[in-house]
Amino acid sequence: MKERKTFSYAPDSFSYALCNSQSIQATVCFEALVVYFKAGKKEEPYVTITRKISLEGSLEVPKELEIGQTERMLATHRNAFKRMAIIQAFLGSTPQLTLQLYATIQEKYILSTRLALMIITLISITYGALVCSVLAIQVIYDNYKVQLRPGAYLCMVVWRALEITTRVTTLVLFSTALTHWVILVGMANLLFFFFLPWVEFWARKGTLAEGVEKNFSKLGTTVVLCMFTLLYACINMFCWSAVKPDLTHQELIERKQSWSSLVMYYSGRFVENFVLITLWYYFKSDFYEYVCAPLLVVQLLICYSLAVLFMLLFYQFCHPCRRLFKYNVHDCLRCVCCRRAGRRARSRRGNLPPSYSTAATMVLVPEEPLVLLDPHNSLPPDVARQLGAQESSA
Repeated sequence: MKERKTFSYAPDSFSYALCNSQSIQATVCFEALVVYFKAGKKEEPYVTITRKISLEGSLEVPKELEIGQTERMLATHRNAFKRMAIIQAFLGSTPQLTLQLYATIQEKYILSTRLALMIITLISITYGALVCSVLAIQVIYDNYKVQLRPGAYLCMVVWRALEITTRVTTLVLFSTALTHWVILVGMANLLFFFFLPWVEFWARKGTLAEGVEKNFSKLGTTVVLCMFTLLYACINMFCWSAVKPDLTHQELIERKQSWSSLVMYYSGRFVENFVLITLWYYFKSDFYEYVCAPLLVVQLLICYSLAVLFMLLFYQFCHPCRRLFKYNVHDCLRCVCCRRAGRRARSRRGNLPPSYSTAATMVLVPEEPLVLLDPHNSLPPDVARQLGAQESSA
C-alpha cells in the first residue's frame, strides 16, 4: 500500500535559477538525466496529490493528479531550466545580438558567420521570451491545467520575434547616430523597470516575501529580490515580460492578469521607438544615403504594429484561459469605440442651434379693446341685464 501525503505543489521560485553557476548547471543537468532514466523503475512509497481544474468547453472540471517524488524532482529541474533559459536569453543573447548588429552596420558588410550567429541569438531570445510568456500563464493560472495549442505557440513566436527584432534594430540605429545618448536611454529604461516594483512595494507598505529560500537571511532574501527585479528590468528593456512583480508574494509575481500594465507598456514603447527612429532619421550618417531611410522607418513601425496585432490575436483567440477573462480584447476595443462615438455625438449636439421645443418662445398678440376690459362684459348677457335692472330700481 502506498502512503499518501497530501500537500500542494507549486513551481519553484526564481531564486533556484538565479543562484546557479555554469558548473552547478552541468551537475544539475547530469542529475536530471540520471533521475529521468531511473523514473518508473521502482514503486514510490510517497506520492503528492495535486488538484487542477481542467477547462473543457464552457465547463470547469476538477481533477486530481498523483505526482511521485521522481516526477517532482524532474518538475523542479524543468522549471529551473526554463528560468535559466530566460536568464541566458536576456542577459547573454540580447547584448550579443545588439553588439553583432552594431558591428555589422559600422563595418558596412555582413559576414556569413556573423549572420549565422545573429540568427542563433535571435532564436535564443525568442525562445526565452516564449518561455517567459508560458511561465507567466502557468503561475497566474496555477489552479488550472494549462494546455497550449500549436496555433498559440505560432502566434507567440511571431509576436515575440517581431517585437524583439524591431526593438533591437531601433536601439542599434539610434546608437549609430547618437552614440552617447543611447547609454542614457538604456540606463533610464533599466533603472525605471528596476525600481518600479520597489516603489509599488513601498507604496503598499508591505513586508518582504517569506519563504523565497529557507536558508536565506533577510539580507540574502533582499539580494535575491534585487536580482529578480534586475532580470525583470532587462526583459522589459526589449520586450514585455508578461508578468507584474509582487515582492510581498512568495511566488514574487502578481497572480492576476494586468491589462492596464500591458496597455501602458506597449503604448509607451511604441512612442519611444517612434521618437528614437525619428531622431536617427534626422541625425543619421552619410552611410545611410544608400538606404531608403523613410522606408526603413515605416517598416520598423509596421513591424512593431504587427507584433502588437499578433499579441492581441493571442489574447483574443489563442490564450488557453481566455474564458476566465473578465474583459477580453474585443470588449476593450468596443468600449474605446463606444466612448469615442459618445464624445462625437455630444460634440455634435453642442454645435447644433437651439431647438424651439426646448427654448422659451415669446408670441406677440394684439391688444384687447377697452370694452372687453369692463367686468360686466365678462358676464353672460342675461345675468348682465338682471344686474342692470336691480341697479336702476335701487
